[in-house]
Amino acid sequence: MTRIVAGSAKGRVLAVPAKGTRPTSERVREALFSRLDHWGALEGAHVLDLYAGTGALALEALSRGAASADLVEKSAAAARLAARNASACSLPARVHTADARAYLGARSGPELGGEAGLVLIDPPYSAPESEVAAVLALLGPWIAPDCVVVVERPKRAPAPALPSFLVLEDTRAWGETAAHFAAPPAPGGPDEGGSR
Repeated sequence: MTRIVAGSAKGRVLAVPAKGTRPTSERVREALFSRLDHWGALEGAHVLDLYAGTGALALEALSRGAASADLVEKSAAAARLAARNASACSLPARVHTADARAYLGARSGPELGGEAGLVLIDPPYSAPESEVAAVLALLGPWIAPDCVVVVERPKRAPAPALPSFLVLEDTRAWGETAAHFAAPPAPGGPDEGGSR
């Protein structure tokens, strides 16, 4: 069972397909969002959730105070479930049935309120590193100067290759999941992580 862990929709059960998606576990979501809460990355943020699956990550962010979210998922069946989950939780999400790279390349920025303050990237663990790097490279026009980008990958996979406009801030691992946190470098500061 997949549920919203905290916030206005706490305890709401999310619909998930029998197969084809890998929802982030409640334990990982709790740890991940505790980190984002600590950084102040959620309140009022516009969220861009790529490889959204059934929407668990974006809906968790909305439940905890994010203002709006664009969810991008290429599986039509999963996208329908994500839209149903958002509606059931009464959360302001817009779901797009599209490939992440095609979606980013075809538009100039999020449609629900401007630049993204939080980007969630949780591709299938089988996705090649080159695909993840290509998606990251397309984020430039989409992100706010104080944006946090979270990339979920298997713990054994290398850290994602970041474009020049992002700096790795932190990496945390829980079980078999690693979350890499990146952000634009501080204006006028050195191009290195650890500023949060």
